[in-house]
Amino acid sequence: MIPAIAVTGASGQIGGRVARRLAGAGISQRLLGRDPARLPDLPGAVKAPPASYGDARAMRAAVDGARTLFLVSAHESAGRVREHRTAVDAAVAAGVERIVYVSFLGAAPDATFTFARDHWHTEQHIRATGVPHTFLRDSFYQAAFPAMAGRDGVIRGPGGEGRVSAVAHEDVADAATAVLLAEAEGRGGHEGATYDLTGPRALSLAEIAAELSRAAGRPVVYVPETREEAYASRAVYDAEPWEVAGWVSSYEAVANGEAETVSDAVPRLTGRPATGFAEFLRENPGSYRHLLG
Repeated sequence: MIPAIAVTGASGQIGGRVARRLAGAGISQRLLGRDPARLPDLPGAVKAPPASYGDARAMRAAVDGARTLFLVSAHESAGRVREHRTAVDAAVAAGVERIVYVSFLGAAPDATFTFARDHWHTEQHIRATGVPHTFLRDSFYQAAFPAMAGRDGVIRGPGGEGRVSAVAHEDVADAATAVLLAEAEGRGGHEGATYDLTGPRALSLAEIAAELSRAAGRPVVYVPETREEAYASRAVYDAEPWEVAGWVSSYEAVANGEAETVSDAVPRLTGRPATGFAEFLRENPGSYRHLLG
């Protein structure tokens, strides 16, 4: 039997997709989540006891018996890096021999996008363990951009004329599955690798708005904001300062050219072209339903 893969976030957008793909390939796996009742019922999969990343004892018990940890990053929070470190250390203590981590495009200690810095610190901690690893650095998700448009058909933010190579969840899941299967089946080739997972083109926010206009059949526009305007327009959400900084700096990273990288990693890993934004909209009309009426 192929050694089990522990899949975190198995009830979520990436972990759930990967879990279903691994099950279809006949791979044994342990599904992790804070609420086991939300985990999918899949052949060859065991639902691990409830575990959150910040609970070392629970994480160690949840990954017990797995040789590989597929680590989907935690929800954004002020203590996310600490949670990641705890989860990684618990997995290593439980005997995990390989970690595949879902990181972010352009992860760096001085990245403009504040959440990208979290990913860099997590990568550094994984490297320091000495455990073989692979990093999947996703671009911004394509599904996020319809959500950025309000019901008034306006995308607002300090993105300037920058471009973003947004990627589809399906492409990330297919790429991650390819990496996990290669290692599980003894084909290897991904140890120490870092893959930038992007769409096939980098689009400006104005071009993204134009694609949304075509899909929704109504005008959608991009209205640039200054940093001050961006903070002011988001004050109505009464969010924590770290969260607002993440929202605003995501646009600023686009403006600074930190999101425009286009990689061939998706087609190389999956054997098919990466999904373009227009194709994503055709396949996911529900993503822009709020713009239709």
